[in-house]
Amino acid sequence: MSPLRILILAALCYILYRLLFAGRKKAKKAPPAADQSAAIQDVLVEDPVCHTYVPQKQAIRAARDGKIYYFCSEKCCQTFLGAVKK
Repeated sequence: MSPLRILILAALCYILYRLLFAGRKKAKKAPPAADQSAAIQDVLVEDPVCHTYVPQKQAIRAARDGKIYYFCSEKCCQTFLGAVKK
């Protein structure tokens, strides 16, 4: 075999090796625990009146019979409280 064929064969083997084993290294790495907790910033809650999902930190809260309800706006909150009172 000529030296050129050996170099081409070695290059092809290297490329094949990288294609086969490069994915395994990426799959084994897990993100640090600090990054996972930072990714979850807020929980979505459903408005019982219009069924819109709102971030819990931004929602308007109202307590009724020991349960906390979350609303997207004051209008939905008043509608819910008015309907419950009647």
